[in-house]
Amino acid sequence: MDTASPTASFPLDVAQQTIRLEAQALLALADSLDQSLDFQACVEAIFQSRGRVVLTGVGKSAIVAQKIAATLNSTGQPALFLHAADAIHGDLGMVQPGDLVVCLSKSGETPEVKVLASLVKGLGNRLIAITANRQSTLARQADYTLWTPVEQEADPNNLAPTVSTTSQMALGDALATALISLRGFSPEDFARFHPGGALGKQLYLRVGELSARNERPAVTLDAPLSEVIIEMTTKRLGVTAVLDHNSRVVGIITDGDLRRMLQKNADITTITAQQIMTKYPKCVPPDTLAARALEMMRQHAITQLIVLENEQYLGIVHLHDLLREGIV
Repeated sequence: MDTASPTASFPLDVAQQTIRLEAQALLALADSLDQSLDFQACVEAIFQSRGRVVLTGVGKSAIVAQKIAATLNSTGQPALFLHAADAIHGDLGMVQPGDLVVCLSKSGETPEVKVLASLVKGLGNRLIAITANRQSTLARQADYTLWTPVEQEADPNNLAPTVSTTSQMALGDALATALISLRGFSPEDFARFHPGGALGKQLYLRVGELSARNERPAVTLDAPLSEVIIEMTTKRLGVTAVLDHNSRVVGIITDGDLRRMLQKNADITTITAQQIMTKYPKCVPPDTLAARALEMMRQHAITQLIVLENEQYLGIVHLHDLLREGIV
């Protein structure tokens, strides 16, 4: 028997509906926080706590709990993940006095979660519930209940955790960002927890570290064109600083300056550095963040900056240096 094939728009319609349902749930979640005294109290409790935040759950909620724990750790709040099933089979010792336990469960009635909630309360630890069911066993035992208003999941059968896990994830992010604001967590603090990769480098890498790896091309004001070209070529940066008789930077010559000079002059035998240099080059101190140097290059449509400290010429930082470090 022939079966009707789905139309070309069918998968797209389902996908768009999924995103709309999740967006609606997030808006409802944001509105619910206006009426939630528990959210503010929960943030304050975590902020004032000397213990850790223990995130737990089962199934897809456990995966979301792992992500929230990672986010909290990366923003200065000590946290760990403990699977609810493991907790009730020998790992409950991971929960120490003073820790706050955050349990994620859409229904709040998962067997492992119900047992764990009772055990946590018996240990004397405070319990935070993230659930879509405010009347659940988990919610009734919790010191603080963070409600995720979820009317339905996004899948056609209303079974697969989709809207509910999206709401849990967003609520975890809301907790983390509220704590960041309360703690005054700065980009410098963030860099201490993200020293590796491009993100970390944007927050701690300084231009002085990059320029120190390069040659330090320099010519005097009266240097002939041949000397300028040799300096730019041998130092492998395609650029050179121009120094006065006191070794102060007074200009810069790039390969672009050379091309423009060649287009204008038939006789190049008498050309000196002073005649083709660009005056008042863009300069930065060595402690300038590499990410800030990139902003300056983009702003002024240039590919290099001169590094100066107390008017002393330290070298050149080039766009290629930033590319190699993954800053761009």
